[in-house]
Amino acid sequence: MKGSFTLIFCLFILQIVKAGSSFLSPAFLPGHNDTTIVPVINRPAPFTYQSGIFKRRLDSIKKDVPMDYNEYVQSYIDIYSRNREEMGHVLGLSKYYFPIYEKAFRDAGIPDEIKYLSIVESKLDPGATSRVGAAGPWQFMSATAKMYGLSMDDYVDDRRDPIQASYAAAAYLKDAYQEFGDWLLAIAAYNSGKSNVEHAIERANATDYWSIRQYLPVETRNYVPAFIAVSYVMNYYKRHGIIPQACNISLKTDTVLVNKYVSLGTVSNALGLNINELAQLNPAYKRQIINGTAKAPRRLVIPQIDKGRYGALYAALNSSGAVTVVPQVTYAAYQEPKAEKIPSYHTVKRGETLADIADMFGIEVTDLKSWNHLHTNKAVAGQKLRIKEPGSDSKEKLSAAGSATRINKG
Repeated sequence: MKGSFTLIFCLFILQIVKAGSSFLSPAFLPGHNDTTIVPVINRPAPFTYQSGIFKRRLDSIKKDVPMDYNEYVQSYIDIYSRNREEMGHVLGLSKYYFPIYEKAFRDAGIPDEIKYLSIVESKLDPGATSRVGAAGPWQFMSATAKMYGLSMDDYVDDRRDPIQASYAAAAYLKDAYQEFGDWLLAIAAYNSGKSNVEHAIERANATDYWSIRQYLPVETRNYVPAFIAVSYVMNYYKRHGIIPQACNISLKTDTVLVNKYVSLGTVSNALGLNINELAQLNPAYKRQIINGTAKAPRRLVIPQIDKGRYGALYAALNSSGAVTVVPQVTYAAYQEPKAEKIPSYHTVKRGETLADIADMFGIEVTDLKSWNHLHTNKAVAGQKLRIKEPGSDSKEKLSAAGSATRINKG
């Protein structure tokens, strides 16, 4: 009896010491590292007597995507499970966003569980923007967004539309999986670009994520373990005292297609809705103006209302010169990536940086430097830079698609 008490006391002290040594400052907690919640783990968590429990739980939620357990995954489980308030907020938002993701992934043949990746990217926030310009819930850079059919102009940024962006993310992931034949490698490519994964495979002479991990960019080494950890926490949050918060977005909605320019203010006045609520349901409209046309009507999402109130809505839209179709729940069609012709060389203009040029053509800065034998990040005005891999076919439509993403550079 005395021996048992001593053992329990020692384990209790060990847990206190572990908790103290694992304490992270706010800068390394989810939500404080730009728009992504992937702090860098330099020292992985040690295995403990509880490791077997976590492994069994991950095995139980495994479907198509491997849910491997190791010390790196454990480190992120520790981080996310202790950040209860923010994960509770994410759980609340998931009630609105996950059905959208699930449909997009189902249509494209993508495993359902990859929906958790958006938490790592943006905490399910359509307004998220990284310091290098990646935007939306799936953190697309502009070059990649255009490649995958997303529109960006003075009125709209489809990267922030959870429906459109989810179909684009599904298309990218499908392309990556078809190339690598492994979902963890496809997820790694979503973060760092396909070319970085290809180079890591060559250096490691292996084709699985954990074997090539050391040859990937630091952020990507942590990205996949973070995804697995988030998947765990979203399924076992109750075990860690995480309480889902109420979702502040209308869960029941209707969709109206509008083929003229109409302000959200007009709609909010007609329906007696808060303009902020409408803006939250329609985050892609930069000026809170629906920029629909006859050839390309735009989606307006509204909280579900009594059918009798549609008369007031139609009257308001028609008075603004807008024409609508019958309300319907509409999802974007699955789109294959659009091909773009990419030149072989680019002449540097005054004020351009290597990062600007890489983003413009959907390539990696590291590749740009390698192809041009550059040793610094400085771009010289008038300098002619190669922007395609030496020896590549100039007619290859998507030659830069593999390195286009760096979707989450920040």
